Amino acid sequence: MLLQKRRAQLRAKTGEAATSGFRAADGRLPVAELARQLLRKAFPDHWSFLLGEVALYSFVVLLLTGTYLTLFFDPSMVESVYTGPFEPLLGQRMTQAYSTTLYISFDVRGGLLIRQIHHWAALVFVAAITVHMLRIFFTGAFRKPREANWIIGVTLFLLALLEGFAGYSLPDDLLSATGLRTAATIVGSIPIIGTNLEMAVFGGQFPGNVILPRLYIVHVLLVPGLLVALITAHLILIVYLKHTQWGAQGKTNRNVIGQPMFPQFTAKTTGFLFLVFGWLTILGALAQINPVWNYGPYRADQVSGGAQPDWYVGFLEGAMRLMPPWETNIAGHTIMWNVFIPTVVLPGVVFTVLFLYPFFEKWVTGDRREHHLCDRPRNRPTRTGLGVAAIVFYAVLLLAGGNDLIAFSFKVSVNTMTWALRIALVVAPLLAFAATKRLCLALQMRDRRRLTEGEETGKVTQSPYGGLSVGHRALTPTARYRLLLREIPEPMDLPAEGPVSRRRRLKTLLSSWFYRDHVELPATDEQRATIAQRTAPPPEPVDDHHDRQPG
Repeated sequence: MLLQKRRAQLRAKTGEAATSGFRAADGRLPVAELARQLLRKAFPDHWSFLLGEVALYSFVVLLLTGTYLTLFFDPSMVESVYTGPFEPLLGQRMTQAYSTTLYISFDVRGGLLIRQIHHWAALVFVAAITVHMLRIFFTGAFRKPREANWIIGVTLFLLALLEGFAGYSLPDDLLSATGLRTAATIVGSIPIIGTNLEMAVFGGQFPGNVILPRLYIVHVLLVPGLLVALITAHLILIVYLKHTQWGAQGKTNRNVIGQPMFPQFTAKTTGFLFLVFGWLTILGALAQINPVWNYGPYRADQVSGGAQPDWYVGFLEGAMRLMPPWETNIAGHTIMWNVFIPTVVLPGVVFTVLFLYPFFEKWVTGDRREHHLCDRPRNRPTRTGLGVAAIVFYAVLLLAGGNDLIAFSFKVSVNTMTWALRIALVVAPLLAFAATKRLCLALQMRDRRRLTEGEETGKVTQSPYGGLSVGHRALTPTARYRLLLREIPEPMDLPAEGPVSRRRRLKTLLSSWFYRDHVELPATDEQRATIAQRTAPPPEPVDDHHDRQPG
């Protein structure tokens, strides 16, 4: 009885302390108001929205496993003789970075499992960000008011690549240090400042003695801090701007229909969190990855045969292999265009295009309205074609990164393989763009046929004269609404009178190229008016300060 009374008193005191603390915080900050808005936040339910959650929860796994690994890893480049349990390497000289990586793998309880979970989580993290960004691009979710979130997402992707490369380089095995050798060449290829910059980064001539401790700080402190800050800002903007949603009956550009944050969404996303944890643990336990003990410690006079980087930086390797051996000698200084263009200029151009694309499309369309409905990719054939062309361009570069292995496996000349991939790098994206755009228009025509003829029932009837016909049934109101609810800007026209600037001519030409090709869907005037109303942007906020009259 006495123990129960003490428990009851403890619960009462705890409740009173929590209540008084909440009241104190709410009196100084809008805690109750923000909590009420957050808990009532609606989240649309669609599988494609899980891609961002995969990236988020993979990052959580990276933080947890990375924290465990930092307890045992030493990034020092001081060499010593190995005396650990892996007998094939006994007596070999190696850095502390490689030695402690072996120690984690063979001596620390659960160390190899955590290492492999960490590596798999890194690959899944970058892959999830990539696919998530593709979903946003193809559905137009980067448009106003989400341009800032798109920029944050591209920055996160860039930081994820840097974080992955830094972590990949830390074990200082023969494979990862070969990648560092490539990185040193890339830095040294920058005209005028390259040599001095390489010496500063590596602390002398490659491999130097400071690059691994510096990469360690970048990997465990600098980039993770930036990632946490940007992910937090990304999530805050998602909550503040409200979530995009797919067009369906009842869903418009002015509302969000979905499950509230608590308890439905919270329960589902928590379950999904444990699902991601579980799958990454299964991968770490059953699928071997990065067995550094097979590669051996790094030696400057050795190169690992068939060395391949992780997939997310493989396109740089492929770009270098496809680039012709162009060099320029100016006043005794050699400019290595064969390294500088594919590894510095090309990524710079790619990420500049990614950062600026939302503003480019806004400029082409002249559209300044808010958009909260996802585009069906088929309804934006030019944008979809550009996205697929970019994917094919990347795939060719990634394939070129293994041209030696492909040539060896299929017993063809490496030179033949290289020239074939050079041609494919130019031709394949153009063909992919044309085929994708044609496919999108064909799918639009299919939608038109469904609206006019209805869905096929699968029932075939034969007339008395032997003719065969396929039965159809009318579309449901939900399906008809989903097909008709689309927003396609009209191409711009040049003014009939007056001078026209070159900028206006270019803008009109690009607008026509973007939006002239589409299939009109059969709709009555009443339906068109309803669609225009449903796709209309939310009303602009009214500034109460200017409307307020003096009392």
